[in-house]
Amino acid sequence: MDCSRWRFEVTSYANGARLNLQPGLRIRAGPVPGPWYGRAMSTPLLLLLTVVRILSEPPVVAEGEAETASPPNIVIVLADDLGMGDLGCLNDDARTSTPNLDRIARQGVRFTDAHSPSAVCSPTRYGILTGRYCWRSALKRGVLWTDDPLLIESDRPTIASELRARGYHTAFVGKWHLGLGATGKTDWTGPLDAGPHTVGFDQSIGIPSSLDIPPYCWFRDGRGDPSPTLTIEGSEHRRADGGGFWRAGPIAEGFVHEEVLPRSFDESVAIIQDQAIHRSDQPLFLQLCLSAPHTPWLPQERWQGTSGAGHYGDFVNQIDAGIGRLLTALEESGLASDTIFIFTSDNGSHWPAADVARWNHAANLNWRGQKADIHEGGHRVPLLIQWPARLAPGATIEQTVCLTDLYATSIAAAAEDHPTPFQGGEDSVDLLPLLLEDDPSSLKGRAGVVHHSLDGMFAIRVGDWKLIEGLGSGGFTEPKRRGPADGGPAVQLYDLASDPEETHDLAAERPDKVASLQAALDRIRASGRSVVR
Repeated sequence: MDCSRWRFEVTSYANGARLNLQPGLRIRAGPVPGPWYGRAMSTPLLLLLTVVRILSEPPVVAEGEAETASPPNIVIVLADDLGMGDLGCLNDDARTSTPNLDRIARQGVRFTDAHSPSAVCSPTRYGILTGRYCWRSALKRGVLWTDDPLLIESDRPTIASELRARGYHTAFVGKWHLGLGATGKTDWTGPLDAGPHTVGFDQSIGIPSSLDIPPYCWFRDGRGDPSPTLTIEGSEHRRADGGGFWRAGPIAEGFVHEEVLPRSFDESVAIIQDQAIHRSDQPLFLQLCLSAPHTPWLPQERWQGTSGAGHYGDFVNQIDAGIGRLLTALEESGLASDTIFIFTSDNGSHWPAADVARWNHAANLNWRGQKADIHEGGHRVPLLIQWPARLAPGATIEQTVCLTDLYATSIAAAAEDHPTPFQGGEDSVDLLPLLLEDDPSSLKGRAGVVHHSLDGMFAIRVGDWKLIEGLGSGGFTEPKRRGPADGGPAVQLYDLASDPEETHDLAAERPDKVASLQAALDRIRASGRSVVR
């Protein structure tokens, strides 16, 4: 390669060095962990390897020659039981502090009408990875237990498998909760029958499910790391005071509940840094599924007392600090500009009225209900997207979207210059036109957004109208289920434009609207898809 066209500039920093190569390329180098957790590489060696890598690559394309843009990196961070009201950018009265998430909102796009496909954990994770409502799968209500079979069907494409087929390095970190045992009880002493490694992820490190469900252990690339060979007693449940609660069961030696959240960020930062050094010519897809602020609320000591919402709020603050670490890692690795960074939550906050009153903190804003419920508080979630190279900063999107849309959107972004057909995603809309061109026309292909509660209650949203197929919350909030009044309708109907808090049931007054929405819901369930492409 003729290097006469390049100008080299090396600038030293306290935490690394920056190498500028002109024209058109800047690489940030610093002490970067290698492929093993906690192992570091010195700055001089890192810088040398980077220079060698660059000089071994083909020359840059000359002006006027055809050039194909590289696909963007894609990072999806999924919080666990985080409400819209926990973010300062969505709640001026939040008793939490989220400067890093607020920065994403300022520099990117915030959604005000985004919904998880379910009001609880496992179904939402299925929906994000497959672009398909989970109630179409074997799981019709509730969540999985650790030893349940893998929920994702063996022939079902996922974001990870589709992106890997398009040249991405795919990585999973954190809470899985989609099943690890292919049949019955999981054997932790040998290779796991199923998990992230069988649905398209090149590398994975995570925990089986929530921090209140045994076994308590890490797995890495399809093996226990280490296996859960010990036993832990169940902890006392002291929700009001932020104390931890977990069930008795197997635990791995050295596993510490309080260390799961920070280690999840550690592992993610290491993956980002490793990508910049060892796979700089390959795009990255990273899915980080946090274990927080789901119970047990276990903020590290340095975060305790930093919020006005007890240990729950402290946990939220700790999450935000971890998000800051991810953003810094992307920036220092030179990946930030062309990375689509997505932050959202798997459902609303588990934050009943008693918590709102005690802490004066509306974790779910003024939406009715909470996690597990069919009302808005159960499934209306924060959604922030940042893409510095392409997205104008500071936009607010009010259109109704669903987290299943991340499937089609991610695949479209990966193949924007050369669109290719993809399988699956029956309930997924490509949001790129809305994000990049403020064009909502792609949403017209959706017959409606379907909501689903903990106990399997359905609802459908079309425009401003929401029909709930049942009475009660269908989740945690009482009454969970109730029968109709004599001669009254057995459904709920709300006009969210005039009644966003779902206080005035119009089912008896608008039987015509009930009938049309019920027919739309029935068609979606019968047809096998809600989106026509």
